[in-house]
Amino acid sequence: MPYNMRNFYKYLCVILFIFSINTVFSQKGRFEIKDGHFVLNGKPFIIHSGEMHYPRVPSEYWKHRLQMMKAMGLNTVTTYVFWNYHEEAPGQWNFSGDKNLKKFIKTAQEVGLYVIIRPGPYVCAEWEFGGYPWWLQKNKDLEIRRNNKAFLEECEQYIHQLAQQLVPLQINHGGPVIMVQAENEFGSYVAQRKDISLEEHRKYSIQ
Repeated sequence: MPYNMRNFYKYLCVILFIFSINTVFSQKGRFEIKDGHFVLNGKPFIIHSGEMHYPRVPSEYWKHRLQMMKAMGLNTVTTYVFWNYHEEAPGQWNFSGDKNLKKFIKTAQEVGLYVIIRPGPYVCAEWEFGGYPWWLQKNKDLEIRRNNKAFLEECEQYIHQLAQQLVPLQINHGGPVIMVQAENEFGSYVAQRKDISLEEHRKYSIQ
C-alpha cells in the first residue's frame, strides 16, 4: 500500500476512534448502585479515578493533564469545587476563564473520562477556610457546618448556582458526571465536635 494511503487510513482510524468515544459519551446513560456494586448502563463498572482540581491547574493545561490521566488507564476524574473560588463577593458568581467548571467537565468528556464532583460545601483540601467564603463569618447569626438557618440559606444559594452548571452535564442528560459527593470528611468532623449532639449532626447531614 502506498505510504500516503497508509497515512490516510491511520488518520481515518484515529478520527473514527475519537468520534466513537464522543458518540458513546454524548448518549444519555444511567449510573446506579446495585447490590453493593457500581452499574453503568446496566453493566458492572469499576471506577479507576484520579484527582485533578481544576482551580489548581491553568485551563490551558486541562486537556493535556486529562489526557495523561486517560493514558494511565483511569476512566474517571474527581475534582473539588471550591465555593469561595466561584462566589468572589456576596452574590457575585464567576464561572468563566480558569473558573469555567462546565468547560473542565466537557473537556474530561471529550478525552473519554467520567467525572465525580466534590462540591462540599465544606471541602478541606488544604484550601482556605475549607472552601467557605470568608464573609460568612460576618453574620453573627450564622454558624458554619451546623443545622443553622442562616448557614443553610447561604448553602442553598451555592447549591442552586452549582446545579445550573452541573445538571445538564449529568450522565442521565448525556454528560459525564456520574456522582456528586456532599460534604467532605464529615465523620471526622462529628468525632471532633462532640459539643454538637449526634441528632443535630444528622439533621445537618440530611439538609
